[in-house]
Amino acid sequence: MRTFAPNGLARAAVRCKPASFAGTFVALMMAALIVSACGILLETGVRASVPAQRYATAPVVVAADQYAHLVTGSGDNRSESANPLPDTARVDTALADKAARAPGAQAAVPDFTFPVRQGDGALTGHGWGSHAFTGTVLTSGAAPRTGEVVLDTVAAGAAKAGVGDTVALETATGRTGFRVSGLAKAGAGDVAEGATGWFADAQSPALAGHPGKADAIAVLARGGADSDALAAGVRKALADSGAVEDHGLAYAKETLTGLGGSFGGIAAVVAVFTASGTVALSVAQRAREFALLRVVGATPRQIRRAVAAEALLVAPLAGLVGCLPGTGLAHWWFGQLKDRGAVPEPVDLRVSWIPLVVAVGAGLLTALAAGWAAGRRPAKAKPAQALTDASLERLRPGVIRNALGLGALVGGGFLTVLAARSAGEDAADAALGVVMLFMLAVALLGPPVARLCAALFGLLLRGRGAAAALAAANSRTNARRLASAITPIALAMAFASTLVFMHTSESHVAARQLRAGVTADHVITRPAGLSPEAVDRAGRVPGVDAAVGLLDTQVLVSVGSGADRWLQDTATQGISGSGAQLAKVQDLDVRSGSLDRVGKGRIAIDTTLATAAKVKVGDELPMYLPDGTRTSPEIVAVYGRGLGLAPVTMDRASLAAHVTSGFDSTLLVRGGDAKALAPLGKVADASGYAVEQTTDRELNAWANYTMAAVLGGFAAVAAVNTLVMTVLDRRRELGVLRLVGATRRQVMDMLRWEGLLVAVAGIVLGTAIAAATLIPMMRGLTGEAPYVPPLVYGSFAVAAVGLALLAVTVPASAALRDREA
Repeated sequence: MRTFAPNGLARAAVRCKPASFAGTFVALMMAALIVSACGILLETGVRASVPAQRYATAPVVVAADQYAHLVTGSGDNRSESANPLPDTARVDTALADKAARAPGAQAAVPDFTFPVRQGDGALTGHGWGSHAFTGTVLTSGAAPRTGEVVLDTVAAGAAKAGVGDTVALETATGRTGFRVSGLAKAGAGDVAEGATGWFADAQSPALAGHPGKADAIAVLARGGADSDALAAGVRKALADSGAVEDHGLAYAKETLTGLGGSFGGIAAVVAVFTASGTVALSVAQRAREFALLRVVGATPRQIRRAVAAEALLVAPLAGLVGCLPGTGLAHWWFGQLKDRGAVPEPVDLRVSWIPLVVAVGAGLLTALAAGWAAGRRPAKAKPAQALTDASLERLRPGVIRNALGLGALVGGGFLTVLAARSAGEDAADAALGVVMLFMLAVALLGPPVARLCAALFGLLLRGRGAAAALAAANSRTNARRLASAITPIALAMAFASTLVFMHTSESHVAARQLRAGVTADHVITRPAGLSPEAVDRAGRVPGVDAAVGLLDTQVLVSVGSGADRWLQDTATQGISGSGAQLAKVQDLDVRSGSLDRVGKGRIAIDTTLATAAKVKVGDELPMYLPDGTRTSPEIVAVYGRGLGLAPVTMDRASLAAHVTSGFDSTLLVRGGDAKALAPLGKVADASGYAVEQTTDRELNAWANYTMAAVLGGFAAVAAVNTLVMTVLDRRRELGVLRLVGATRRQVMDMLRWEGLLVAVAGIVLGTAIAAATLIPMMRGLTGEAPYVPPLVYGSFAVAAVGLALLAVTVPASAALRDREA
């Protein structure tokens, strides 16, 4: 420990070179900010849980596995992946009788939760038996029998109904009149659901659309029962019942771990990588001081100790300071996820010491490693040679560094070709490696790349005056300094462009496909879902040629091949009627096969999904329905507009029994009059519907924009930080220029030209990396080239140039004032 203790030499360096250490402090602080924020989200995802509410008083809850499991490989290569189901997996109601006969059990109550439409509003339906464990009590009337309902005060008030009245309600079985048998006060398990209705237990499975199935079975213990088996079941149930009742928890965990793990890993690598570059620059700027120390007798070990001690002085404090805004960023990010429904309301953000210690430790290790690498050469140089090495730019390339850089460049090129030949998620995964490898190549090959940029820049600046010529000469002779400033700008441009233009490209293609794909004259929607009779009622309207209802949901599709298979969430539309009728209201751009055969056991899929799953017309496609039911329908058609519409099209009857809400989300109508269709819901034409759908998609783009802002913003701050450090370190050089006759304006113009070179080089390199990433990715995902809005790209370029010029102008003006004072 004594070897790395801060010594007087390190403290003196911090006092005498505050600008370099301030830049290092900012870089390490920003790295800690990113790492801590992503670490907090990752920990929250791993530890996320929902406190039991509905089943809080039920000692044992029997429920189906809410995950789909895919096993690949065999023997030592066997692996299993688990994906959360899009909807709720259910259990057989017959299990309630077996559970009720268990020792110590008093009763076993099948539980049902299903949506019910009441006029233009909605209420939540349950079986009346659930009152035994939710605490719901009758305030008047009696328990419901078949054809009856008990309402809470909210639902009764909306219906303006009391005991004995009849209310019209719409369930999966259609529109039916129910006699109000009683009024009830919702218990703790139902109080958060708003308007609620309770139906007879015998009728509830059919009303829910799942005959013979229950969401879960609550097992109640007999008073005074003392059974070890039941006690073990109770303990397990209490640990799992929150997850059983809140199906969104699995997706929340996946979202949080994805952000904190996948994106967090990338962000952490970028942050640590950029911070290490700043630390290396800080050490390199003091090469002359280290050389002088070697001349006066300092040993290599003392130089290395000094660099390590400097890291110990700066890194821990920078990490602790960075964790404060990092925690704030995690809170904001988590709040945004909650506001958009990606995280259930009861889930809380977990902030512990673990991600904070990791963030501080990562910064410290980064500072130590970067300082050791940068200080290795001046530490081992012979005293007589040290001053010469410190005074001259090292032109001979580092063999190891250049070899690694060329390896990263070749690897990026290989993944570019791989991404171009892949489709769907394969292309996206390969493209992620492209941007990382090319950024690594730019950083490792920075000096030769900077010299090339400076040479090209010098050709363009010929004849533009002394300041431009001096800027070109400076850039050529200080390539390492130039490279340290170019790299973060290229990084900011690459990541911001990739994340933002990935979304704009998908949205552009999806919007065009949606506009071309919806050929119906009228599109009918309703917030609470459409009535089960809406299709038939629309078909009876005079002039209507075709009416097709769409039940929107998701399925899990097995894509890939062999041991590289995985389950992919895939949007699905269940259609009422035949494929021939669908063709009248939707143009799916069928490439092979025919929609006429879509029906039970037969589906149509998008061409991108077909490529990813490696299937064609006539093949079977293994998939999991929303509730986890396995099926392998035959593919009867492959079409081209799955991004704008839905990648999977199947008959509605095959889906309805496997989703919680059996209400159609959309009704497409060919012919007829809008006024005659208005009682069914909100009526829009195809173009108006396309605009609404595009707006909804834009609202979900915040994730890409947020990630672009985090990574791009961090890289931009790193670029500004590096440029400021570089300019402040050149105060002596700027003073010499003034002494030999350069005017203040000439010096400032020289620095502006240099800043412009840094910005333009970073923009060009970042754009090239983004293009190499986006072109194959978008070819695989959409089959088209990326869509880059000129104004958005222009704003990125203007921001990069503005930041570079600002970062060199402000500190240079201050430095010149100090020299002239």
